[in-house]
Amino acid sequence: QVQLVESGGGLVQAGGSLRLSCAAAGRTFSSDTMAWFRQAPGKEREFVAAITRSGAMTYYEDSVKGRFTISRDNAKNTSYLQMNDLKPDDTAVYYCAARPPGNTRTLITTNPSGYDYWGQGTQVTVSS
Repeated sequence: QVQLVESGGGLVQAGGSLRLSCAAAGRTFSSDTMAWFRQAPGKEREFVAAITRSGAMTYYEDSVKGRFTISRDNAKNTSYLQMNDLKPDDTAVYYCAARPPGNTRTLITTNPSGYDYWGQGTQVTVSS
């Protein structure tokens, strides 16, 4: 069974930090682009960050740029999202996603439909 499992979410005060992990099982994701999305109540799923298999290319949504850092450890089949200086607007369920490689597709996309594998999410709540 192919599965992505997020962990590390929780409750934190504004200005605090959290580190999310995405552990993969049932398949290696070492060649995939890995990404994080988030979804707040009543809102559409929003792209947060993505990283290519080499780690040479990253892309961030403007509101998190400079505060969040995406990384990966292919030996552990795991990706991470380090979140610093958290704000109440960051409150959401955070989802891990994977995009397999292909010659006819871009390495990174912000469109959720471009990702084939998803975790079930981890809640991040930032209090003011």
